[in-house]
Amino acid sequence: MAHPSIGAQASRLARDLPVGISTASARIPKLVYGTAWKKDRTADLVYLALKTGFRAIDTAAQPKHYDERGVGAAVKRATGEGIIKREDLFIQTKFTSPTGQNHITPYDLDAPLASQVHQSVQSSLENFTVGGGQEAYLDSLVLHSPMDTMQETIAVWKTLETYTPHKIRHLGISNTTLPILETLCNDMTVKPAVVQNRFHNRTGYETELRAFCREQKIVFQSFWTLTANRHLIQCSPVRMVAQKAGVGAAVAYYSMVLGLEGTAILDGTTSQEHMTEDLQGIEAVGIWAEGEGASDWASALRSFRELIGESQASEH
Repeated sequence: MAHPSIGAQASRLARDLPVGISTASARIPKLVYGTAWKKDRTADLVYLALKTGFRAIDTAAQPKHYDERGVGAAVKRATGEGIIKREDLFIQTKFTSPTGQNHITPYDLDAPLASQVHQSVQSSLENFTVGGGQEAYLDSLVLHSPMDTMQETIAVWKTLETYTPHKIRHLGISNTTLPILETLCNDMTVKPAVVQNRFHNRTGYETELRAFCREQKIVFQSFWTLTANRHLIQCSPVRMVAQKAGVGAAVAYYSMVLGLEGTAILDGTTSQEHMTEDLQGIEAVGIWAEGEGASDWASALRSFRELIGESQASEH
């Protein structure tokens, strides 16, 4: 599934990422529209993002920070108006544990853990029913964070597995550590297809975890990408790419992060201008990087990797 302009290009940088080695095959655009903290603006902003060209949406069954119902309303509106077909969208939501919820929850807080998972999934499926006889499904469902114990984490995962691959195409985990991810990959029937973690220097930019994800063909979804890394936006390789590719610093920086193999970015901008700049800018950098800027791009990417402690990473 591709953004209409990005997907038409041959650029490796802009090209969608494959997911779902162990279940159904699919592709996820490298820019995913993030919907956290949009509150009563959620439906309008998601509709705007879809209209502008985003083709992947991230949300959560966590009313404390997300309006999943609003995201679903925007998807239904956009598909109803013919802006996008459901099969051309990558919709991702999350199961959030009771400790991550407030008094408004998508499940009964007094119910057994497995029942909470079932109730949350059913609520999400209802929110993403687009009508027209189409059966509701989720492209990805992410465990919002590991549970309090590994036993509970495995119990939740096994419950989610019962929905794959038809109701839920892919499973993932967010805010995880490498040992927990390794356990899920080694012990579970359905392997993680997505890992969504912060990208910042306090975790060493998740260098080891991302290397494991590359080995396992897991898509690493970066969040906090701009907010926590203002220093990287001003670094020399980013400034060079911005100047030579003719894009803004934020787009050049996003391009550097996307240049790290197997990486997607959560982009939560509320500005239509920035939505357009991000989508078109990533494409422009990709075309430049595979054409006249190939040598400069390779040099900038080497320097960027060194800055984040990934100098030994292979280049692709």
